[in-house]
Amino acid sequence: MSLNDNLDRVLRRHDELRDLLSSPNLGAEQFTKASKEYADLTPLVEAVNELRSCEQQIAECDAMMKAESDLELRRMAEADWLAQKERLPLLSRQVQIMLLPKDAADERNAILEIRAGAGGDEAALFAAEMFSVYQHYAAKRGWRFEIMDINDTGIGGFKDATAEITGAGVFARLKFESGVHRVQRVPKTEASGRIHTSTITVAVLPEAEEVDVKLDERDLKIETMRSGGAGGQHVNKTESAVRMTHLPTGISVHMQEEKSQIKNRAKALKIIRSKLYEMERERLANERAAARKSQVGTGDRSERIRTYNFPQSRVSDHRINYTSHQIEAVMSGDLDEFIDKLIAADEAERLAELSDQS
Repeated sequence: MSLNDNLDRVLRRHDELRDLLSSPNLGAEQFTKASKEYADLTPLVEAVNELRSCEQQIAECDAMMKAESDLELRRMAEADWLAQKERLPLLSRQVQIMLLPKDAADERNAILEIRAGAGGDEAALFAAEMFSVYQHYAAKRGWRFEIMDINDTGIGGFKDATAEITGAGVFARLKFESGVHRVQRVPKTEASGRIHTSTITVAVLPEAEEVDVKLDERDLKIETMRSGGAGGQHVNKTESAVRMTHLPTGISVHMQEEKSQIKNRAKALKIIRSKLYEMERERLANERAAARKSQVGTGDRSERIRTYNFPQSRVSDHRINYTSHQIEAVMSGDLDEFIDKLIAADEAERLAELSDQS
């Protein structure tokens, strides 16, 4: 189906929904569903109308340049023709991007998991720093960042940390952060001044609702224990910590942040549900042969996606071959430059796929 055929189909559907919504016999449930679809389509319809208006103006100016005998009027028509010609590719690309299939999880909240990888204490310190980076980024976006669990080293580092991030379009903007992040710098404990390389893994999971994943309680193994902290400072006398294991998949979550066992169980269940939801998303993607190796990578956690080189004040994203020399800004939570480019690269790859298929 050509682009114009797709656009005609969108316009017809928008008209159908407008007529449907004006029907006095429409039930409440149908009205709600039709209203949402109509609202979702409206921005696309407005963009299509703007695109077609631009095309029409180009055709009218072209006709005027050929038919008009008055030199001044021909010049005016040519100026308008050039202006509209310049707008046309931008409007066309905007419409094509809006036509791309949406990721159903884009508007969901997210579970963020960060784990120290290779590099011992230095990796743990960088894990804590990156956890703070995402916390600052969430604040800049007006999102809620709730710490779910932290397993600290006692010297300022995190072995692992988990947070729930809530807000508009959280997963859409953070999903490309999943992968291995590498840091290159001189550790504070390094007397000889040698640069060390350490790694952490970042996982961003779309938060699942109960309706998304049906869990059988018989598939869960739940163990309780006393929670502990660095140097025994936060040890509880009651068994409030929880380790929950999903037996069919082996997914295991340890939660001890809350003093209440009930709250720790609820948080552990939320993380397991989100991990199972993500596994199902990946399975479906593979079945559809949509596990494409695009410019922004696969999101596989074993994939090295970004390097933070402190001596050179450089942050490089290896998926899009982009480097910024503003490492201090990045480490204070200014991630939009990278995220915007990753989203644009993903859109470009998907547009190219559509072109190949048509």
